[in-house]
Amino acid sequence: MKVSVGLPTGMEGMMYPVPFARVEDLVAIAVRAEELGYDSVWGNDHMTTQRYVREEFATPPNFWEILATYAYIAAKTSRIRMGTGMLVMPMRRDIVVTAKQIATIDQLSGGRLEIGVGVGAYREEFEALHPGWKAHRGRMVEESLRAFTQLFTERTATFDGEFYKYRDVEMYPKPAQDPLPLYVGGNNPNAIIRTVEFAHGWLPACVEVGKLARAVTTLRELADKKGRDAAAIEVAPQFVCYIGKTHEEAVERFRKSQMYKHLVSLSQSTLKDQGAVSHEDINLVGTADEVIAKAKALEAAGATHLLGLYFAADTVGELMDQMQVFAEDVMPHVVS
Repeated sequence: MKVSVGLPTGMEGMMYPVPFARVEDLVAIAVRAEELGYDSVWGNDHMTTQRYVREEFATPPNFWEILATYAYIAAKTSRIRMGTGMLVMPMRRDIVVTAKQIATIDQLSGGRLEIGVGVGAYREEFEALHPGWKAHRGRMVEESLRAFTQLFTERTATFDGEFYKYRDVEMYPKPAQDPLPLYVGGNNPNAIIRTVEFAHGWLPACVEVGKLARAVTTLRELADKKGRDAAAIEVAPQFVCYIGKTHEEAVERFRKSQMYKHLVSLSQSTLKDQGAVSHEDINLVGTADEVIAKAKALEAAGATHLLGLYFAADTVGELMDQMQVFAEDVMPHVVS
């Protein structure tokens, strides 16, 4: 099983306090993750501040644009891969420009880019960028995956979709990777269907281990019907992580974190089907031994990649300390 780190590109005010990470901090996290042996870093995609964040913080958060950030990080690293978790396609209406950026960064990095796409957790963000525009965000994500595949593989491409349109586009260079890994984010059944139909991997968030096992069974059944090799489809859930010397210390620290507030805020959207199971039980919160046990249970349920571990922290220093603890005390027992 692979293990990766969440990069705080657009997380201030949500997962982390304001202010949190400067651009040099993002580079330092990626460099340190590479040194510690993590597979990749995964940043998220936000353009404007959510209402609940504005109500809590007087200072606006910094949201670093994820693709531009990776162009910079690619120049400062040599091995570690870089992923978007997720690129919110309903906010990106020019699909050709986005595809061009992706292909260019994949070339600049020597083939180290992975692209996860999703509908976005906050409808208000989409409405702020495109007031009055009516769009089915799920269908828009499906179109984006079709368009990316076409633009990345065909010499000339024409697309006449519901949301994306272009004609006779010859886009070169193509990505360095063939194919470039594409993931679909989301916990609902439609995300699994889109994964099997269009993508290389599924990227859910904070899903309880039993639900993950049932979802993986569904994914494999759909893949078999589609004629795809189910074992080749990456199952890459995201989780929050905090490792303490005792269980009580870990839970107390987690519940006092901005990360915990963020998970609560998602209870009406991304995590609405979580049920009565506590956030600390679902996520990788506990002692090192407890986190190892949870990681192994997730692997048994079908996870192939713990993608984007988001460490609960109030400072970049605390985040990097947690990265090191996980790398030294957990990774040797779960990475294969």
